[in-house]
Amino acid sequence: MRDSMRAVTQTQLLILGAVFLVITGNLTFFGKLTEIYPWSAANAGFLLSAVIILGCVLLLLMALLSLLLPARLVLSLFILLAAVSGYFADQFGTVIDTVMIQNMLETNVAEATDLINSRFLLRLVALGMVPVIIIWCLPLRSASRLRELRYRGQTVLASLALMLVCLFAFSDQYASFFREHKPVRYYTNPTYPIYSMGKYLASKQAAPVSTELVQVAPEAARPVGDADRELIIMVVGETARRDHFSLNGYARNTNPELAQISNLVSYQQVSACGTSTAISVPCMFALTGHDNFDGETAQHTENVLDILQRAGVSVLWRDNNSDSKGVATRVRYEDFRSPALNPVCDIECRDIGMLQGLQAYIDNQTGDILIVLHQMGNHGPAYYKRYPPEFERFTPACHSAELSTCSEQEINNAYDNAILYTDYFLSQVIALLKANTPQFETAMLYVSDHGESLGEKGLYLHGMPYLFAPKEQTEVPVIVWVGESSDVDLSSALRVIGFQVQQGFVQQIGRLLQVTRP
Repeated sequence: MRDSMRAVTQTQLLILGAVFLVITGNLTFFGKLTEIYPWSAANAGFLLSAVIILGCVLLLLMALLSLLLPARLVLSLFILLAAVSGYFADQFGTVIDTVMIQNMLETNVAEATDLINSRFLLRLVALGMVPVIIIWCLPLRSASRLRELRYRGQTVLASLALMLVCLFAFSDQYASFFREHKPVRYYTNPTYPIYSMGKYLASKQAAPVSTELVQVAPEAARPVGDADRELIIMVVGETARRDHFSLNGYARNTNPELAQISNLVSYQQVSACGTSTAISVPCMFALTGHDNFDGETAQHTENVLDILQRAGVSVLWRDNNSDSKGVATRVRYEDFRSPALNPVCDIECRDIGMLQGLQAYIDNQTGDILIVLHQMGNHGPAYYKRYPPEFERFTPACHSAELSTCSEQEINNAYDNAILYTDYFLSQVIALLKANTPQFETAMLYVSDHGESLGEKGLYLHGMPYLFAPKEQTEVPVIVWVGESSDVDLSSALRVIGFQVQQGFVQQIGRLLQVTRP
């Protein structure tokens, strides 16, 4: 095979690779670009220049990197990365930024398995592995090191010159594009994923944050002389959308159980703290606020659970999701993702299993109690796995993690069935609290970590950069229920129109447990 191929120089190989990457890895980028600048005689020159500039940027990056690494290796890495990131961009509208890279590194096997399907593997083979094999089989024309360096220098200069010509030729359109349409650039592939990876690694190599735990609100305490015991259950939902709860006006009855329960408030104007679990959950329990939240600092700073535990509250975190993202590191933590603790498991362990043995835990505690239940909820794309068969009431439901094989209605049906199961789960949490109301002042807080795109504007799943994430990913349901013995003023709660999750929940938990800062 090698003998039948024409030998090329390393520079020619990189040029061919750049052309291949532009054509096969940037369908979403050019699709979004043509939404802004539709194909026409007036826009043809600008669109062609965008193709040239992207190719030059890729060639420039590979030419510079190949000064340090073999050209074949550099091109192979670019092609494999483009095949993977291009799949998620084309199928789900995913942007590979630093937060998404963090999500990927923190995901578990079950979550990763849901995303790997036949279409992903086909793309990886056809646009990744096969081209890489060809690259390594292609004979390279021998040239001295000095000559290759000269070729590489000429390539860099030519790329820069061509880019400048294109930018100046269409400077008015590029000025508008760079200023008004920044999100579109996030889809350039694999340039933006490479930039994001570099930024992520740089943040990890930066001056290390002190590992000494920073104490927050050291004066926080329960009021002296208050003999009433508090029992609060906080449910951290997963990927639930505010506008798919019938309590909030959704046309479908996705909350038949909660609709029958009194002393319950559903907030309709609440913003999530992030668009991914890795950010939103730690931010939800931090005291810094969304705008000042820093994930690295949060790992070594007390959160609201630490403060409550120090004030004498018994804190328990039960998890049926990936993990607590560092929030429950210093409190009692129980993993319900396996049958070892969770008695309700079929194709996966169910959220309802987290209630098993909870009454025994409550009976064995003294003082106030806060229990956090972290749901699997509506985690996608395999929504059909998130609920038992008896909850499949909206049909036909999408029974595939490959959402492109399902209609929009089928995807929504599966998603809404999972909301139905959350409705049932929350009703059972409230039933448990009602059984303990004579002995405790009881309350339940429910909040989803973030929302989910279900095909609106061509986007699926979540994790878009918060700055331009659609409302489907940022608007989340928040539900508060209080027992008859609670001293919470529901009329005051109803007057609160909306808030950001972090700010509202830190205050709400403190009020319910009556832990204050003098």
